[in-house]
Formats: sequence, C-alpha cells, structure tokens
Amino acid sequence: MGCLPMYPPMLAVLGDLPTMKGWAAELKWDGVRAVAYIRDGRLKLMSRNDKDITVAWPELAPLAAAVDVPVVLDGEIVAFGPDGRPSFRALGPRMHLRRPRRIQALAQSNPVSYVIFDVLHRGDKSKIALPYAERRRVLHGLGLEGPRWRTTTSHDDVANVFAESSRLGMEGVVSKRLDSPYRPGQRHRDWTKTKHLRTQEVIVVGWKPGEGRRAERIGALLLAVNDERGRLRYAGHVGTGFTEASLDDLAERLTPLRQDDPPVPDVPSQHARDARWVRPERVGEVALPSGLGDDRLRHPSWRGVRTAGTGRSPP
Repeated sequence: MGCLPMYPPMLAVLGDLPTMKGWAAELKWDGVRAVAYIRDGRLKLMSRNDKDITVAWPELAPLAAAVDVPVVLDGEIVAFGPDGRPSFRALGPRMHLRRPRRIQALAQSNPVSYVIFDVLHRGDKSKIALPYAERRRVLHGLGLEGPRWRTTTSHDDVANVFAESSRLGMEGVVSKRLDSPYRPGQRHRDWTKTKHLRTQEVIVVGWKPGEGRRAERIGALLLAVNDERGRLRYAGHVGTGFTEASLDDLAERLTPLRQDDPPVPDVPSQHARDARWVRPERVGEVALPSGLGDDRLRHPSWRGVRTAGTGRSPP
C-alpha cells in the first residue's frame, strides 16, 4: 500500500444541535466506520479500532480505480434496507466474516455502500490541518460517485438537515465546525452528533452486578418486550441513564421479585452469566435513537420505572 500515513478516525461528541453560524451538518449514517487507503489501484479499509477489514467488503474494491492519486478517505460502510434507509441489522451477518465463499455470497445478495464524508490525504500531502470546509471542497473535487460508493452532502442549514433526517427516518445528524481541522483518534466537540430519540416501554427480567463503585449494585438491567403475539422475548440490556437514587429505588423494587430461572428463554450467554433474575412485573422506559429497525434495543438509556403499561416490541 506504500507510504500513506495512518489516520485513526476522529470521533464526535454527543450533544445538542448547534444554533450558531459556522457549522454544517451531515446525515448520521448507521453503519461501520472505516478509513479507506487507496494507492496504486488498491484499497485497504481500516476499522475504528485499527483492524484491517478489507477482506470483508469485496464489493468496495472497485473504488480504488475511481481515483488517480493516492488518497485517504473517511466514511461509513452502510447497508440499505428495502425502504432505502440504512439498516444496521443487515450489516450484522457480515461484520465478522472471514470465510471467502460466504463473504462473496453475501456481497452479491446483500451488497454494501461506502458513504464518504471526509478526505484526510491527497497525493503526497496530508489534508487534516485544513478546515472542514476546505476539506469538503477537496473531497468534492475527487468526484467520488459510483455504484457502491457516494459522497455524502453537507449543508450549513443545520436545523433543516436535522428535520430532514427525521423525515427520512435517519438516526440524526453530525454537525461540524466549518473552521475545524481533522483530529485523528480524538473525540472532539468540533464534531457534534445529535440524535432523534424515542421512548420504548420495557419489562425488567433481571439485572447484572456492576463493577468498581457499583459492585454488588445494579450495573445493567436485562430487558424484555412482548412480541406481536403477546409472548415475552429478550430485547437487550441497559447500563446507562441511572442516578444513585434510581439505583436504590430499583434495588428496592426488584429484590422481592427474585427468582432462580430466567423469565425468557433467549438471553445470550454473555448476558445471562452472573445475572439475577426477577419476575417480569416491573415495567420501565428507555430512550434510544430512532430510525433503528433491529430486533434488539440499541444504545438504550434508562428513563425510569413506569407504574403501568405493557412492553411493546421495538419497531
């Protein structure tokens, strides 16, 4: 691949939508972050944690022929569902595959796209010190629009992009300061991700002890919902959004409900290990990003116990 420098991806901070001038926003893509290194007609894809994942996405290899100079690009590997929206669930079967036959079969039946939103290197020069607005001009100059790759749009009307992301059923937006450099490997407020949140009723079926200062206290709740037939099924776990007072309240509510066996049959072994099971009588509420179509809750945050209600299957 030659002597292209390595650039661990810059990360965004979760926060409110910027209201002042000097920002632009992009749609937030629900996929797998990847930095693309292209040189001498070859493509290498590196994950957020610096793993070479090129072999898993063979349908993206032709991207290397789309540029005639060495480049380093930042973007997201995205699978689109039948409705045209990003589907993280569709990526699941492919993310950890290394068997060539299976990879090739899924690349044909369920191909992904590479959504490009930044350029970090072009030719023999790094671009990370340039302001975001200038990097976007360099990126657009590459003309990267193809069958399995695209350059995402960026607009300075941040509020309008956020509203459009909701209309499209997307997770939210990433707002970026127009004058900000690219900071490899850093999480910085110059990139702010803002998500649409929805709430979901859930049924508590157990909990796992915490670590450190939360040792012997609730570290995470194990959750279930009722499916379309009213049957209870495992929906995931939540370990954020608690206060000290809410942890004390949960311990008081759940202790009398202890039982030996799990109330649901399909809890993954890594979550069932060391779990304390309870009768499924406590209904709570979590907040989570909208626009997600998975069977399990993703990135939930605890909001509190509800006094009445029934768990609904997450859409």
